[in-house]
Amino acid sequence: MTLETRLREQICNCGASLFRRGLTFGSSGNISVSLPDGGWLMTPTNASLGELDPAKLAKICVAGNHVSGDKPTKEAFLHRVMYTRRRSCQAVVHLHSTHSVAVSCLHGIDEHDCLPPITAYYVMRVGRLPLVPYHPPGDESLALAVDKLAGDHHAVLLANHGPVVAGTSLDQAMFAIEELEETAKLFLMLRGTAIRTLTPDQVSDLRARFAT
Repeated sequence: MTLETRLREQICNCGASLFRRGLTFGSSGNISVSLPDGGWLMTPTNASLGELDPAKLAKICVAGNHVSGDKPTKEAFLHRVMYTRRRSCQAVVHLHSTHSVAVSCLHGIDEHDCLPPITAYYVMRVGRLPLVPYHPPGDESLALAVDKLAGDHHAVLLANHGPVVAGTSLDQAMFAIEELEETAKLFLMLRGTAIRTLTPDQVSDLRARFAT
């Protein structure tokens, strides 16, 4: 089995896992992985992540041209921005997961860091989460907005839309976006109560220990 074949199967397995657990719905969300030649595999447009076909995944060459498979997600530019700005990026996951989207719709959240450091694993896997101002889905103006943040943040939250997370592997991107969704859920559950978050010193210690 070639590396590309394994990556195709991994994307489909991850998509099915996200769909089964209610982290994606209908044809929302998209996944990509980097190929050794500098190109990418991406989920197709208007495809359910729960029913992906390895052979139909879109293949994009290093020049950004669609070379095989079904037409790539219309939000492919979000993925390309992350790969361009983050040299360690090997995979990108974008979801419309319910609790993260809910946070992205709240008035008055900190646009520089949308979620407080509730847990150590959120700090370790996500870190700071800036809010990207609203742009229509599929509009390349969104790519310009994400481009301004991607160099400093491997995870961003699109206003009234959902999270985009880059990782050094597909597993790492999945772990991070799942941690983000669970932290968003906790944040919404705890709204209106006094929250004991990690202190600045505790956050700094975690970042130093785990190089986040």
